[in-house]
Amino acid sequence: MTEPNSTDPQLQSFIFAETQKQRFQVLVHGLTDKCWETCMGRPSNRLDSRTEACITNCVERFIDVTTFITKRLMNTTKYRSDSPLEFQ
Repeated sequence: MTEPNSTDPQLQSFIFAETQKQRFQVLVHGLTDKCWETCMGRPSNRLDSRTEACITNCVERFIDVTTFITKRLMNTTKYRSDSPLEFQ
């Protein structure tokens, strides 16, 4: 029998994967909503070239910002782990 505080590694892996999927879905839905509101004038059967270019640009900028923030957070975390806080 397992200890009450221990967790099955397979279960942890599954939960982590499902959490990542959920975060990705939230990100995609947010991106879709934001770019739709920003770029769509009036809905029609086809996207005109201006709307298509706007959506492409919106998605690319969103990816750029997400990458920038992720790198910044990783660097901040690395910096903090390399130099522990000192209390005076």
